[in-house]
Amino acid sequence: MEATSERFINLCYENGHWMSQLPETLWDVPLYNLSLPGSHDTMTYCLDKSSDICVNESKLLQMLDKCMPFIVHPIIMKWSKTQVLNVLEQLDAGIRYLDFRIAHKTNDSSENLYFAHMVYTTAVVEDVLLEIFKWLQAHPQEVVILACRNFVGLTRELHCHLISCIKKIFHSKLCPRDVVPTLRNMWTNCYQVIISYEDVTEVMTHCELWPAIPYWWGNKTTAHDLIQYLESMKQNGRPEGFFVAGINLTEDLEYILAHPFGSLKKMTLSSLPYLIGWIKQQHPGPERKCINIIAGDFIGNEDFVTDVIELNKKNPSITLP
Repeated sequence: MEATSERFINLCYENGHWMSQLPETLWDVPLYNLSLPGSHDTMTYCLDKSSDICVNESKLLQMLDKCMPFIVHPIIMKWSKTQVLNVLEQLDAGIRYLDFRIAHKTNDSSENLYFAHMVYTTAVVEDVLLEIFKWLQAHPQEVVILACRNFVGLTRELHCHLISCIKKIFHSKLCPRDVVPTLRNMWTNCYQVIISYEDVTEVMTHCELWPAIPYWWGNKTTAHDLIQYLESMKQNGRPEGFFVAGINLTEDLEYILAHPFGSLKKMTLSSLPYLIGWIKQQHPGPERKCINIIAGDFIGNEDFVTDVIELNKKNPSITLP
């Protein structure tokens, strides 16, 4: 445990301000041509053990959980949790893309919004946004991308409430989508937040919202199959703007039921060395086979974050001596 804590402290020391420490040759490169570490399903470290299954999950899963809650619910929790570090620890560790799956609980008359992955979180969205704002104040040269996705149970009124909260909290830190997001532009204008929003109607209405960022989701249970998928996507060419290559493995209900004593953490950690090997071979930049954001589960393990940041040394904008 002490070794793990020491490793995390070193990670925070090295990566908490990594954007401000990039060479000046990269200050005019758009962020979508840099290598950025991200966390998949960022908020699952605080899943609510007493939560119902989310309404967007399969009816079979909901039925099994109601019939055998003492057996099924603990299994669901093990396969829903993708992160151990809280959101501030992830930012300190160097994560700059946060994957927010936002939901409103069924039969909840309040405007409270939560995060969700199979079950709901204990954390409320507005509280987490305030935490991020305070972190950004202490890190004025760091930029974060908040990907607001899924929107389970959100009405148009709740979308308005969420966007109002985002604007109220981040205000002048929000980067409009017509700005070329280079570090120099961000720093000059004191922008620190890019909001990717998965609802097209709201994006068209608010200049502070960026379109949904494409996520290369392999939906694979083995690292080998996932890498094959990512390589096939690279062959087709990268998108022009931001995009995410997800190195997260995925299980389905059949897989979970076949591995009742397993967990997503065991599944991920056993495959991480192979996935890290693939990461080290990547290059950021505008070319068709280049990567941008790489998002993973349990981001504090191995050297995932550092390895993604280090890829920026391969950026074609850097002139080596």
